[in-house]
This record gives sequence, structure tokens and C-alpha cells, in this order.
Amino acid sequence: MLSEGLALRVDVDTRRGLERGVPRLLDLFASREIAATFFIPFGPDRSGRAVRRLFEQPGFLRRMWRLGAPGRYGLRTILSGTLIPSVPIGSARPDILRSVAAEGHEVGLHGYDHVRWQDRLGDLTPYEVALELEMASRAYQGIFGQLPRASAAPGWRTNERALLAQETLGLHYASDVRGRRPFWPVVLGRRLETLQIPVTMPTLDEIFAWEGPERRGPERALLGALVPGSANVLAVHAEIAGGSALPILREFISMARDRGYSISRLEDLARDVLGSGEQLPSCGIGLGRVPGRAGMVAVQAEVTEPAS
Repeated sequence: MLSEGLALRVDVDTRRGLERGVPRLLDLFASREIAATFFIPFGPDRSGRAVRRLFEQPGFLRRMWRLGAPGRYGLRTILSGTLIPSVPIGSARPDILRSVAAEGHEVGLHGYDHVRWQDRLGDLTPYEVALELEMASRAYQGIFGQLPRASAAPGWRTNERALLAQETLGLHYASDVRGRRPFWPVVLGRRLETLQIPVTMPTLDEIFAWEGPERRGPERALLGALVPGSANVLAVHAEIAGGSALPILREFISMARDRGYSISRLEDLARDVLGSGEQLPSCGIGLGRVPGRAGMVAVQAEVTEPAS
């Protein structure tokens, strides 16, 4: 069978995910000789403030119930930033971040204040959006001594202000949206220069939230989402895939490899796409819903024009 591609990214949303989930994922990846991309927030863990989603996002409570949120995230995470003071995530554990990079994985930005960005991006001014990105970039530079090369918007939430502000960072690529294939984003009629690598597959937490027979056999649901010959991109969360769902991810990796899929970092996919000479489409970015996820997320919209 011809080799097929799967780019794997790990989203870290909480301090617990960084300290507990990431080391377990590193062990799994080392045992399978896999290199992945880790997107990490560098500011405070204010996960407790996400309680407002109960009132703002239909289906959020049901989704958290199906996920078994207290057991997966822990009481401290659920109360962080409310009854319990928030603690920094990435900036407080440079040792873990450096160990991720030392093992051959890519480390990118996942915002500064993850909850603020995910829940309040639409209320932020252009200055506030730019400041969030700048603070994350500075924290990254303080740990690694170089500029970040990649970013992924928390919760797949982005807008025109965020995309334009991100353009000033000089990134190799961004992974801010859900979609079908890599593309050049178009904002206000302008084609931006930061390549978008969208997530193309459902996440484990989305699969867990599905109703009906699709919920059985999550590793097979992931396998069924792979498209031969396409730029498949899977996002897993450290809090889930690095927790009780670790055996599911382990089994999926084995099944995907048995079908001839090679697993790589997103930066490897971006380099291959940019070096292939393929004419990528220019696409708008809109809002849409993803089965199993509460609220709206940024999605790859219609093709505006081929990249010139």
C-alpha cells in the first residue's frame, strides 16, 4: 500500500493537561517513534471561567456530562480562575516544554489566556487581540530563545482581527480552523501570507459526545475519517488523549499505520505542501458547527480563487 499521511497535533488547554497528559503522550510517541506538534497556552489557566458556556452554548452541559469532565479535568482545573486562583500554564513549566522539543516534537502557540480567547474573542479590540498574541510570543521566546513558527487558535475561534494580527508574527503556518485541505486565507479581499493547515478529522471529545452507534469504537470512527491521498490532520487534547483515552489513541495509531499511514508533525506537512509546487486555493473563513462540539468554530469556507 502506498504511504499515506497523517499530521498529529496535541492541544494543551490546562495546567493539568500539561503536567499529567503531556508526559504520558511523550512516552507513547517515543515508544512508537512518532513526532507530533504540541500547541500550548502560555498564560493563566482560567478554566473555571468556562462555566459561562453553560448559559451561552446549547449542548455544552450535555457534552461535559458525556465526557465525564470532573474525572478527566480534575476539581482544581474546573475551579481554576474562580474559587481557586489561576496558575500559569506553559510559562510556568519551561522544563516540560523544553523536553517536548528535545524529543523531536514541534511546539507552537495556543494563545495566551486560552479561555479569554475562546470565549471572548469577539469582544476584544484589535489592540487586545494583538496583545494576546504578543504575550504568547514573548513567553515562547523566553523559553526557546527564538520566534514561534506556528500557532493554533484556542477552540478554533478566530476572526478578521485575529488573522490580521497574526500575520505580523511571521509564522510558517497557522492551524486555526476546521476544514478540508491546506489553503491561503482571504480576509477583507486580501490573501494573507500565513498558510492555514486546518484540522480535517473529528476530535476524540467530539466522538465521545456523539449520540447513537457512532460513539462505539472511537478508534474506528477516527480511522473512518482518514481520507486516502489527502492532508489528514488530527487534533487530540492532552487532558483526554493523555488521560483515560490513551489506550484509544494507542490503538488508533496502530490501526492507521497498518493501513500505511505515516504520522508526522504539522510543520512537516506545511513544508511538504509549500515545497510541492502545488497551487493551493485561497479561501475565506466563516463560522460553522461541528458534530459533538458545542458552539460555533472557524471553518474553511468556499474557494475564493486559486493562489497565484
